[in-house]
Amino acid sequence: MLWPVLLALQAVCSSVADAMQHYPAAWGHYDVCKSQIYTEEGLAWDYMACQPEATDMTKYLRVALDPPNITCGDPPETYCALENPYMCNNECDASTEELAHPPELMFDFEGRNPTTFWQSTSWKKYPKPLQVNITLSWNKTIELTDDIVLTFESGRPEQMVLEKSLDYGRTWTPYQFYATDCLDAFTMEPKTVSDLTQRTLLDIICTEDYSRGYVWKNDKTVRFEIKDRFALFAGPRLHNMASLYGQLDTTKNLRDFFTITDLRIKLLKPATGATMVDENNLSRYFYAISDIKVQGRCKCNLHANSCVFDKGKLGCECEHNTTGPDCSRCKRHYHGRAWSVGSYLPIPKGTANICIPNNHGPVHRANASSLGVANRNQARVCDNAMLRCQNGGTCHQHQRCHCSPGFSGVLCERARCQGPGECEDPLSGRAAARPRGAGRWLALAAAAALLQQAASLC
Repeated sequence: MLWPVLLALQAVCSSVADAMQHYPAAWGHYDVCKSQIYTEEGLAWDYMACQPEATDMTKYLRVALDPPNITCGDPPETYCALENPYMCNNECDASTEELAHPPELMFDFEGRNPTTFWQSTSWKKYPKPLQVNITLSWNKTIELTDDIVLTFESGRPEQMVLEKSLDYGRTWTPYQFYATDCLDAFTMEPKTVSDLTQRTLLDIICTEDYSRGYVWKNDKTVRFEIKDRFALFAGPRLHNMASLYGQLDTTKNLRDFFTITDLRIKLLKPATGATMVDENNLSRYFYAISDIKVQGRCKCNLHANSCVFDKGKLGCECEHNTTGPDCSRCKRHYHGRAWSVGSYLPIPKGTANICIPNNHGPVHRANASSLGVANRNQARVCDNAMLRCQNGGTCHQHQRCHCSPGFSGVLCERARCQGPGECEDPLSGRAAARPRGAGRWLALAAAAALLQQAASLC
């Protein structure tokens, strides 16, 4: 008699797992900038915050190597395998297409057999360091949305630094250090991204996780973990993106951390596979990269949902009466109020903060959103339906949540630290950004919450 019930429950659990697996992507888009609505005065535009879809950004970059003659093949050279110094049958010859390894092979289609890759000259000038700078430039501000992944065809470097620029390569700051021995290489204590908290998310760390020699296939990759950092606010499976968007909306340093115009990979020491360099077989030591992945979107300040690549340059197709490569200023004759970046809040539409015509008077409309919201204080931050204040908070005039003692945040989603000791939440180190009532922001989120309740029975 229980079998039908159990089978039905199993089907529900399966559906829940599938739905939750795809849940984060469903509300990570902000892909519509405006839509027509009916008001008491007739048809009007309802403006919303919007951003382009995330995509593979390596299709739009320029790559530069320093020193420029560091690529192998001129003159031709024979290489030995790192794991077997007597297996020396790999030739690099820049004048022969089948034997050449130019930089563009770091960004071509993966899955070919044999694998294509860029390769440096060997360490033939040892003990002079074999160092290479690989600079990736977009000539456009980019927002990173996924891990940066480098795949090495040779052993992974024993010392490496990933750097970023926000000003088109004029200045650089480290993103992360990589070494087999962080203390020896950079005088830094080794850490991993799992050691970071909400409070220390912007810290620059040195990790030893990606600097071992090539042993197994999965030992060929080096990562800069974007999603693990997102998860400090959005939860382990990124289900609570509202919390992350709230933080990005109010914390410029956090937005800037995930924003770049250029990346630089500083290869400082190749894999040696041992404590000592074999000076009799220096052709074993070199760098070779088969793939670089950079996933992101054009930064358009939430004023565009598309970005075009025209005449070798990326540019936002600006909405909301804005203009410029990043939609960072108002169009001519639309300076009725100061330009402002769009806002992710309130979920799910955000606030457009559109530019309005010069000398535009007060807006008297049944639905003021047809002109966007001039500032964040005018946005509907909370209500008693979809945008509930959490953890016992109450909504005050749709403008802000009055939080219960011990909680803070736009929607009271973070636990405050109590006293001088450590916070109770071991993940955040400061405050849990995951709201206890997660999934009640919009219709999809409400459905997801019901599915989660069903999942607890599984």
